[in-house]
Amino acid sequence: MTPLVLLDGVSRAFGGAMAVYSLTLEVARGRTTVLVGPSGSGKSTVLRMMVGLVRPDAGRVLFEGRPLTEASAPAERLRMGLVLQGGGLFPHLTVEGNVALVARHLGWPEPRIQARLDALLGRVQLPRAVLPRTPAELSGGQRQRVSLVRALMLEPALLLLDEPLGALDPIIRSELQDDLKATFHALETTVVLVTHDLAEAAYLGDTLVLLRDGRIVQEGTAADLVHRPADPFVERFVRAQRALPLGAQE
Repeated sequence: MTPLVLLDGVSRAFGGAMAVYSLTLEVARGRTTVLVGPSGSGKSTVLRMMVGLVRPDAGRVLFEGRPLTEASAPAERLRMGLVLQGGGLFPHLTVEGNVALVARHLGWPEPRIQARLDALLGRVQLPRAVLPRTPAELSGGQRQRVSLVRALMLEPALLLLDEPLGALDPIIRSELQDDLKATFHALETTVVLVTHDLAEAAYLGDTLVLLRDGRIVQEGTAADLVHRPADPFVERFVRAQRALPLGAQE
């Protein structure tokens, strides 16, 4: 089956420094692919190339078998949902204004918008009472749930999340991980998620892609990385994901 997204030998530099180097990656349909690695490894650049926000200096990006170009990217992005760290909501709009903005711009009838809102609010455990509020009136966890609703509003073929839970406290983060996993499963959406947290990647992902210095070091399941590391860096990265000390577990 043709992958939903193909990065074919892509490279990208910023200010003379290589962020991504000759990288090839296939994103399988209906699966969750997690880009994981230390800061500066190129994870966010890879994700932004998939959505057309960053153009590769070399190589090509294919979405549903078609080249993602500067001309085609705006239309193709209507079939992608993006969730940024911190949510990226417009502070001057209400929750409903944020979530329904593009649907209304595209001329969706109001009954369709409200039906979609009801379905998604139920999916992420938000009441309709949040709709007239502004982002400043929400908790961090609520803002991230609203951002997810906005990203899913147009029934995207591809959902991209760039460290969406990084700024949340551990309890809220755990709850949202559960929500995300259930949502991915229920909607059978193709997902690409960026995180530096291996445990989160293992919990949410079908395929993990470990990056270092803009290159793929290893691609596979969490068990592959833990039990069949491709090189010493993979072992070091896995060991760096600290568990509680033994005394604290008793």
